[in-house]
Amino acid sequence: MSIFSRLSDIINSNINALLDKAEDPEKMVRLIIQEMEEALVEVRSTSARAIAERKELERRCEWHESEANEWERKAEVAVRKGRDDLAKGALVERNKSTEAVGTISKELTLLDDTLEKLSSDVGALQAKIKDAKARQNAIIVRGQAAKSRLGVRRQLSEHNVDDAMQRFELYERKMDDLEGEIEAYDMGQKTLSDEIGELDSDEDIDGELDELKVRMSASEDEQGRNEATH
Repeated sequence: MSIFSRLSDIINSNINALLDKAEDPEKMVRLIIQEMEEALVEVRSTSARAIAERKELERRCEWHESEANEWERKAEVAVRKGRDDLAKGALVERNKSTEAVGTISKELTLLDDTLEKLSSDVGALQAKIKDAKARQNAIIVRGQAAKSRLGVRRQLSEHNVDDAMQRFELYERKMDDLEGEIEAYDMGQKTLSDEIGELDSDEDIDGELDELKVRMSASEDEQGRNEATH
């Protein structure tokens, strides 16, 4: 795969789509960033080599231009000296140098286009890396929160809340039963205060009974006297 094809795939890739398909988004985003950074190193190395090659081509182009001018001068000298044969040879060499300049110029044009494309890709790739790193932090936070929620859910699943509430209600009913037994036991027991209160009540009843007997005896005596009089 060429560097341009690989960069195109990376730059045009949809990070969200990749993360949605990943079983471990946190791991996936790390791999994406790693691949992008490796591609960035590679494209910068390619750019450095292209720049060095451009400088070399420029030097060769300048040398051939200088050679073409020199052979042009030599051809003129030969013409002035009446040596057309030498002038022709000089012109042939000049043409070779001129053709070399044309070839190198085309190479330089292609190389400039390549460098421009690499520069554009570097900018796009850096923006992509920055975006991925920003998403990485958010994904890590989301992942940690999700793991925490999952842990809580698992604990709740392992220790069923409904079962726990049922056990709690069972304990409450047992306590109600126990308290009921205590109250029932207390109902059959008399305290010292209760017994003394009952004695007071008995004394009152005895007094009232004595008063009733006195009133009845007085009433009977009066009735007997009245009958004797008549």
